[in-house]
Amino acid sequence: MHTNPDIVVLREGTEGLSMESYADTLRERLPDHTVALARTPKTERELVPQARVVTGITIETNLLERADRLELFACTFAGTDHVPVDALADHGVAVTNAGGIHAPGIAEQAIGNMLVFARRLHEGWRRKRNGEWRHFQSFEFTDSTVTIVGLGSIGQEITKRLEGFEVETIGIRYTPSKGGPTDEVLGFDEADIHEAFSRSDYVVLACPLNGLTRGLVGEEELATLPPNAVVINAARGGIVDTDALVSALQVESIRGAALDVTDPEPLPADHPLWDLENCLITPHTGGHTPKHWDRLADIVAENVEALETGGDLENAVVRPDST
Repeated sequence: MHTNPDIVVLREGTEGLSMESYADTLRERLPDHTVALARTPKTERELVPQARVVTGITIETNLLERADRLELFACTFAGTDHVPVDALADHGVAVTNAGGIHAPGIAEQAIGNMLVFARRLHEGWRRKRNGEWRHFQSFEFTDSTVTIVGLGSIGQEITKRLEGFEVETIGIRYTPSKGGPTDEVLGFDEADIHEAFSRSDYVVLACPLNGLTRGLVGEEELATLPPNAVVINAARGGIVDTDALVSALQVESIRGAALDVTDPEPLPADHPLWDLENCLITPHTGGHTPKHWDRLADIVAENVEALETGGDLENAVVRPDST
């Protein structure tokens, strides 16, 4: 076991990925630093008080009392609601997240889902499964209007990848006066949401789940969408009113939905969404790619250097004055 390691990787993994692979990737990025993988709870208790940087899903607050060298906790998730941020800040420990590392994969999946509905590939797959050689009418994605709710890292990656498709884009962001990469930018107020939805062929949800966005897409918003509209949730399940969505899909008041996230999640086996042919479901896999650790290790390695040079931390959630 390393003595006084620079970086400690906690044992709990994410999305089925090995934390050992993460530790190895960090060693490649930081050859002049000591990276230790805590494989057991006992090892975590021994190593965390010695470390300058700890990275993992979360950290137990009782470990902070003896962690006198700790300067940075690098969360391996984009969200930090589960992290004891206040306790870390009280101990003078900076907190960063993994925001942005999932954006390319999520963006590609969102566009893939739009193309599936545009070309009705899911109908082709259904007929193949049934052994039916029967033609059916598809549509074109070109000239569609795509509303992207949230212009953070995911929304920006989606917009970038839409540039070659000759579609109109509407972005929804908290401060529309800032503009953005979309053809038009509106805000989160009710009038703007309905204005955007009324003109949308596709609505892609790429915003955080918070008090403003919880239940953002409900019965009224779904009613505003044109009958040919498709809702793609690449964000969090709670942004959509699930019961209202089920009703809209059942009566085909909208064309369909593609959900990488659901509310509840995991989706129960007897949930009606499973049986709807106009609803595509993936089990929260949009951001899961082999490049996960590479992108996160890049951020952590840059932040380790920033700690030593006094530079700004990337993806900072909390940076106490003492760091």
